[in-house]
Amino acid sequence: MKLNFYKKLYLFALIVIMLFATSCVNQKKATYFNDLGNTTITTQTPVPESVIQKNDLLNISVSSLDPTGKAVEVFNAPNIVNTTTSAAQGQIIGYLVGIDGTIEFPVIGNIKAEGLTKEQLRQTIIKKLVDQDLVKGPIVSIRFINFRVTVLGEVKSPTVVNVPNEKISLLEAIGLAGDLTLYAKRDNILVIREDANGNKDIKRINLNSTELLSSPYYYLKSNDIIYVEANKSKIASTGRGQQWIPALLTALSILAVTITSVVNNNHH
Repeated sequence: MKLNFYKKLYLFALIVIMLFATSCVNQKKATYFNDLGNTTITTQTPVPESVIQKNDLLNISVSSLDPTGKAVEVFNAPNIVNTTTSAAQGQIIGYLVGIDGTIEFPVIGNIKAEGLTKEQLRQTIIKKLVDQDLVKGPIVSIRFINFRVTVLGEVKSPTVVNVPNEKISLLEAIGLAGDLTLYAKRDNILVIREDANGNKDIKRINLNSTELLSSPYYYLKSNDIIYVEANKSKIASTGRGQQWIPALLTALSILAVTITSVVNNNHH
């Protein structure tokens, strides 16, 4: 009887070990920058200039150093915070880039914005204000109101991250999404970026390598999408989960019955 007990106990232990082995995640693959030691990385990678797209919302401010110049309030009106209704309280309206790629600017009319950087649009507006003698010595500043990036996949909290200062790194975006899960494929992070022509530029990033720190994808652009794939451990555990649970319950049942039998025999 004791021999059968030990055989069953051995079978149970074997099942538990196999379950543990299939759920283990390679520690080296679960950490960032495995090849990084104590060093200083010098990089000339600038923060990328985002390209204006349809449906972008822009804050465009116009001012002048000339105290005798014409009023500029009319150009700043679309940026005023709307507090007329409780539903819209605190909401900045801004200049919306229409489906035709233009913004409707006071007095001047429609201005092409899609496909331009903020600096290019700024220079365009300055030229039009000067050419039409609307503002003397105009000072124009432009900001994205809807600068955001999206983080999906194997992160703790998939989210859309709003970036008020228009500067965010890939690591910051992942951090704001709660960091990667243990099942994330860290050597194959997908960054999807749309260019000025509407084409999708797709780049795969390896977070196990220090190459990211000098990559042009270290800093993100507005509307970038980060997708984190699941590794083989997650896929395998998901596929085998329903198969292992009944086996584990059976093993536990066998162990419980065997222990009960041994205890009863010892009492007799």
